[in-house]
Amino acid sequence: MQIRIPRLPRRGLSRRELPRRGVAASATALALLAGAGTWTAVASDGEPAVHREDTVMEMPGARIDTSFFTSGTDDVRRPAVLLGHGFGGSKHDVKAQAEKLARDGYAVLTWSARGFGASTGRIGINDPDFEVKDVSRLIDWLARRPEVRLDRAGDPRVGMSGASYGGAIALLVAGYDKRVDAIAPAITYWNLADALFPDGVFKKLWAGIFFTTGTAASSPQPRTPPRPDQRPTQAPGQGEAPAGAGAGGGAAPGAGAAEATPAPGAAGAAQREPSAGSAAAARSAAGVGAAACGRFQEVLCAMYERVAVAGKPDAAARALLEARSPSAVGDRVKVPALIVQGQSDSLFPLSHADAMAKAIRANGAPVAVDWIAGGHDGGDRETARVEARIGAWFDRYLKGDTDTDTGPAFRVSRAGGVDSTDGQAQLRGATGDRYPGLRGGGRTLALTGPQQTFRNPAGATPPAISAVPGVGGGLSQLSSLGVGLSLDFPGQHARFESAPLPETLRITGSPAVRVKVTSDSGEAVLFGKVYDVGPDGRQQVLPAQLVAPVRVEDARGGKDVDLTLPAIDHEVEAGHRLRLVLAATDLGYASPVAPATYTVSATGGLSVPTAPAVRTQTAGLPWWVWGLPAAGALIAAALLLTARRRTAAPAPDSQLAEVPLTISGLTKRYAKSAGRYAVQDLSFRVEKGQVLGLLGPNGAGKTTTLRMLMGLITPDEGEIRVFGHAIRPGAPVLSRVGAFVEGAGFLPHLSGRENLELYWRATGRPAEDAHMDEALEIAGLGDALARAVRTYSQGMRQRLAIAQAMLGLPDLLILDEPTNGLDPPQIREMRDVMIRYAAGGRTVIVSSHLLSEVEQSCTHLVVMDRGRLVQAGPVAEITGSGDTLLVTTDGEVPEPLVGKVVALPGVGSATRTEGGLLVRLDGMSATTLIAELVRLDVPLTGVGPHRRLEDAFLTLIGGGTA
Repeated sequence: MQIRIPRLPRRGLSRRELPRRGVAASATALALLAGAGTWTAVASDGEPAVHREDTVMEMPGARIDTSFFTSGTDDVRRPAVLLGHGFGGSKHDVKAQAEKLARDGYAVLTWSARGFGASTGRIGINDPDFEVKDVSRLIDWLARRPEVRLDRAGDPRVGMSGASYGGAIALLVAGYDKRVDAIAPAITYWNLADALFPDGVFKKLWAGIFFTTGTAASSPQPRTPPRPDQRPTQAPGQGEAPAGAGAGGGAAPGAGAAEATPAPGAAGAAQREPSAGSAAAARSAAGVGAAACGRFQEVLCAMYERVAVAGKPDAAARALLEARSPSAVGDRVKVPALIVQGQSDSLFPLSHADAMAKAIRANGAPVAVDWIAGGHDGGDRETARVEARIGAWFDRYLKGDTDTDTGPAFRVSRAGGVDSTDGQAQLRGATGDRYPGLRGGGRTLALTGPQQTFRNPAGATPPAISAVPGVGGGLSQLSSLGVGLSLDFPGQHARFESAPLPETLRITGSPAVRVKVTSDSGEAVLFGKVYDVGPDGRQQVLPAQLVAPVRVEDARGGKDVDLTLPAIDHEVEAGHRLRLVLAATDLGYASPVAPATYTVSATGGLSVPTAPAVRTQTAGLPWWVWGLPAAGALIAAALLLTARRRTAAPAPDSQLAEVPLTISGLTKRYAKSAGRYAVQDLSFRVEKGQVLGLLGPNGAGKTTTLRMLMGLITPDEGEIRVFGHAIRPGAPVLSRVGAFVEGAGFLPHLSGRENLELYWRATGRPAEDAHMDEALEIAGLGDALARAVRTYSQGMRQRLAIAQAMLGLPDLLILDEPTNGLDPPQIREMRDVMIRYAAGGRTVIVSSHLLSEVEQSCTHLVVMDRGRLVQAGPVAEITGSGDTLLVTTDGEVPEPLVGKVVALPGVGSATRTEGGLLVRLDGMSATTLIAELVRLDVPLTGVGPHRRLEDAFLTLIGGGTA
């Protein structure tokens, strides 16, 4: 019911008091207060002023705090709108919406319901004898206002809207009072008993939050007499209340409400707020203290505590809540209804909106249904869009504007990917010409899995987790992006799975399945849910974090159960499976505390509803799609006017047409620094077939060089030529270059293959030129190509980025730290990829910190330090200039023989190592050493230089680290 933390009482002047700023101001304030209340005027920049009148109205057993909003002149009659607030809130929560509707030509009345805000009285959860009659008296008051249009005497043209608690009162009043002309309830309930006791299972977490909010919000407010200068307004018909009604006697509607349908009296005490004496008797009989009930009626408090202790509802509890639910008067709601319901809502799920729509449409009234992304669990409430649609609905059915577009008969908000500018999930609307319901159309998927036995643990602990009020829904909005929160404990659930889907499937509605349940205790409480399971079988997402509870009785000998699962709108990708889970516990619900053993089997397939007639709308273009071209045109015009011309690129050098890369005198200074260089006077050349390693410590200028090579930044001096063409931003020759520099960005909701295909289409080149299969074979992603990129590990993303760089098999491939995030086998595979790629006559330039890998994969090296070239050449040449030789031998060299080698003139040292000796020369040549080793009968098999790339690198940069 849009649970809110109540505001603390404000100190100082009340909203009905005006600052005393002089005698004239005081006189004006007294004049207004002696009348209907306090008037204020509020205007936003460029918008008409909104006048607000704050009034306290006396009702039987309560004082109701109201605000009345109008805009424009008072001599124009206009339709009225009543706006209700959510549970735990007050009239102030809907102030902004009220002001907007007032500017749009409505007279808007807001109020704080009994027990909330500044209103007194007991919370009756929209009790027809109190909260509903309160609103009827508000309609009486509107009928007497000169600003409000009348259909006839005592009957104003009026609509009602509100979210959650406020949405339910709109439905109830429409059923009890025939003067209501249109309604727009949002994220609310149809049957409160079904909401809190679905299929006989107690929704303990939500019920606990709800009742705790009402009992702990504040203590009952004392009835203080009005000041002489502020007499509360008496609601029309107040004089007809029974004498001595005092704190609770139920009052008949006022005279103006004579046409209203009276509330049924069958519920007896459950529908009457008890007087002081009877309230005490009820508390005594129920064992409930007044302090424990806060502002709730005692009968509600006693009901909750009884159910919470028992762990399951009884018939009296259901009857009490049903009598206060819109479903009790469903056959009387015959006005146009816009029904807005949340997909992220484990309190009032989509099934409540479905029941509303069916009942109201059966009464012959127009109905539109809108499934928003958010709800009581969190997510995007789409406030601006929803309020705009409510305004259009009232324009059509209150103002009578037949040209107003009230929107489609059915709309559902769907995730449309992620905004690349801020990382937020985007929403797109899908619409249909008719509301499809929850079970329309679809297909049946066979389920595999044997009969399974599991336990309900003692104390129902630990519980499985599906939705967590206020948390689960925040994630549920992202379930279509592969994010979710759910947990099923081993030994406490059964599961059955479909085969992988051959094509994408959009579920819109409530899946259903028949299962057979056996319980050794005779009773079972189960929680059904359907997961979207990825190709690997481990990744699973619970759409909207929703679960369907069911209580099964007389199950000792086995019982067939038709289980209706939560209504969702969710897309299951091709290759994914659906997994039906039946759990014994759930965090949000009460399960039997006694241990029991359940046996479950799936006796039918999973029926999955679809709505093919509901089509997703084309995503709107962001501002920059049209803004950037316009800005570009303005910039181009400015350049022409100022005669600024780009410097023409140098002509191609035909002598370098077959040389992949030449860099001459390349220099780049740091920004705002004339004497500090990122790259300085760098020159080298790369030939076909080479794998060039670009080495240097952090800050050496490697990445800056690569970015200049790609045309991403412009050098201050020098030149870069690729196949003889000078590099400039956007140079055509860059089409022969593939690059992976500083990571790659992918659309997370698309698969790996879809990302690559989208990238290649953006190049404008023919699809056959992509050589997609060759690039994918190199990447080695296998089945993961069909999965959404959001599910990839860092290593998989790295390989996908390299595959993207290889699309089109470019003649020059540039890789910046390509082995980041790869495990050793993947690193070895990447090494082989680079060697094979260059072997075909192409060229690879790789920047890496892994010197051992560079030594094994690269043919040539360029070593940089502090922006300058230190050395360039073949790897063997750079590593082979040391004074230590590796002597390989046939078998281990005896220690006496090692001593003879050490004693040779010109030998600094000799130590045994695996496979031979390490000999450091100190004046002797390698040729002389070989001759001496043969003379000493050392079992010689080979002699070569022994200096690793790491040794050479550290020597070249003076001991720095890579």
